[in-house]
Amino acid sequence: MRIVGDIPHPTLKITLFLHDSKYSVKFESGLYELTYKFRSGDEIDSVEAIKAIVDAQFIAEVMTALPKMHQQKLGGIRRWLTEKEAEDFEEII
Repeated sequence: MRIVGDIPHPTLKITLFLHDSKYSVKFESGLYELTYKFRSGDEIDSVEAIKAIVDAQFIAEVMTALPKMHQQKLGGIRRWLTEKEAEDFEEII
């Protein structure tokens, strides 16, 4: 996999990759990242095509998905801690 470009953004790091005739676009924000993969075909055959697909609306939708990822992570940690606390106590008969 090699980096073939990036898309400037004030809060996200957006990197374009090419691997085995597939393009990947990785969005990074803090501890979270989202990656979208695109098969290279007749229409999607260049970095410019990927940049056109990843427009302002696409990026706005990614920006709403990242907080959801954070909430999923926090929910998982809370459930795990609750189970762990329950396991820490001896059962009294």
